[in-house]
Amino acid sequence: MALKDFLKKQFIDVIHYTEPEDGILAYRYPMQDMEIQNGAKLTVRESQMAAFVNEGRVADVLAPGLYTLNTNTLPLLTNLMNWDKMFQSPFKSDVYFFSTRQQVNQKWGTPNPITIRDKEFGAIRLRAFGIYSWHVQDPRAFYTKISGTRELYTVPEIEGQLRNTVIGSITDAIASSQVPFLDMAANQNEFAQTIAAHLAPSFAALGLALDTFVVENLSLPEEIQKFLDQRISMNVLGDMNKYTQFQVAQSIPIAAANESGGNLASAGVGLGAGFTLAQTLANAMKPGQAAPPDSMTPPPAGGGPGPGPAAPPAPPATPQAGAPTAPATPGTETKFCVECGKSIPKRAKFCPECGGAQQ
Repeated sequence: MALKDFLKKQFIDVIHYTEPEDGILAYRYPMQDMEIQNGAKLTVRESQMAAFVNEGRVADVLAPGLYTLNTNTLPLLTNLMNWDKMFQSPFKSDVYFFSTRQQVNQKWGTPNPITIRDKEFGAIRLRAFGIYSWHVQDPRAFYTKISGTRELYTVPEIEGQLRNTVIGSITDAIASSQVPFLDMAANQNEFAQTIAAHLAPSFAALGLALDTFVVENLSLPEEIQKFLDQRISMNVLGDMNKYTQFQVAQSIPIAAANESGGNLASAGVGLGAGFTLAQTLANAMKPGQAAPPDSMTPPPAGGGPGPGPAAPPAPPATPQAGAPTAPATPGTETKFCVECGKSIPKRAKFCPECGGAQQ
């Protein structure tokens, strides 16, 4: 080596690194025209690990602490360099710092619904999203498979790979669990643990550790969710009679608050008709409903068998042709209702049939 080249070299006696910003996973310490002095100090802070790479091979990986660099603290590097005794001269080696902090709030979600076979609903399409966190656990594996000799490696560069790995594992986890959708939605923590168990080996192969995995929401597409809502409504509805009574009770204050006479009468008639219709539907839904009691004549006194159904009333006699019509009694003149067309007293202001106001 020429004297000029020797004078250009700088000898490092202190090596340390602090992260200038979030998201840096691997950083190569600048070593151009520099050599590490024998006995130099290396500081590895908490949330860091350091690795020495000699001639492309990872040698020693050091945990947090303060180190004096020699053959005792770098046994693998000493072996690779064939140092059979304590080296006294500076040496050349690449030093990489790895961040072991948790990378939190990493979001995942299904860009498209996942089609699965559900025990209760059959084939359904499921959406899911949540967050997860991880950290670098094995710098040797991470350097070999991911970061390599690059000067800087950041979280966004591996985030897409991890997110797609999560989505791929969700389908396998759901298929193997055989848990119905409603049970998964009610036990999201247990479902998240199942997915995390599927993901852990994939993360470990990259030198990473999956710390937390959270399923924030499981949902069905909107059109399927509407049918599920209807089904839930029918289950909550239960007794039709109670539902009818509830509807009538809700309508009474609305009708009473209307101060208009005509509208009040119309509301009363509509309310009665609605109640009757609802009551009829409720009775029709009961299996084996007997005929109304007023359609049977009461049993005779003495306990004997009663007669059959009462005979229908005789139709009113129609006047014979040519028979004189009795003159109308004063005050009983009639007119036709302007709403329903029924014959009503002429002086009536409201139709007794439909409740409509008259002119």
